[in-house]
Amino acid sequence: MTTGAVAFWNILIKDMRTYYLKPPNISWGIVFPLAWTAMFFIKSGEGLHDMRQVLPGVVAVSILFGTTSVLAVAVTFEKKNRSFERLLLAPISLTQLMLAKTSGAIVFGMANASVPMVLAALWTDLGPVQWPLFCAAVFLIAAASTFLGLFIAVAVSEVFEAQTFSNFFRFPMIFLCGLFFPIDRLPTPLRLLSYGLPLTYGADLLHRAIEGRGALPVALDLSMLTLFCVGLFLTSLWNIQRKWIL
Repeated sequence: MTTGAVAFWNILIKDMRTYYLKPPNISWGIVFPLAWTAMFFIKSGEGLHDMRQVLPGVVAVSILFGTTSVLAVAVTFEKKNRSFERLLLAPISLTQLMLAKTSGAIVFGMANASVPMVLAALWTDLGPVQWPLFCAAVFLIAAASTFLGLFIAVAVSEVFEAQTFSNFFRFPMIFLCGLFFPIDRLPTPLRLLSYGLPLTYGADLLHRAIEGRGALPVALDLSMLTLFCVGLFLTSLWNIQRKWIL
């Protein structure tokens, strides 16, 4: 294993132990999806036989909140305490360093997505689920949400600012991305805005994978999510070099 690979792995393991494998975060990954599932069933009055209609939204929200919450706090905290500067001494490039910092959040987000799926499997048949497409959707949503959290963390200086700023992105996406309300029922201005949000394409993939229906071509969903991932990551790197590295 090369020196760069060892440094990448050690940074990833360090973040997993320090932030993601702590009991509060583990319980967050279990309790939060369960709470969202119960909330939407109580609100809608749907029976367990309609669980697959709610499942895409619960999976997407679990990923979005899990990744952005933990990563934004972790990166902002390390920058404030100057531990990020020590990581710059690692024998890897800045791109590899930030990929190592964000990989833990991506894994954490994917683990969050598995919780509602396991719970749903206890009450409904998940045989019709298109698993390859589902896994691709979960990975890309986790990556896009993670890089969104990185973008937010770089833009602020305090931990509480990262959490507050995150909500300006998260809550509009929940209601504008077709997770629980069809996009074609939204007013035209909001409909146009929804197509500028990454979760719109992730939600469409999840609906297609779990329910067998989608409003957009699969190739477009995959392409747009990949484009958002690359754009958010490169923008964050540019901001880090401009604001954090003198």
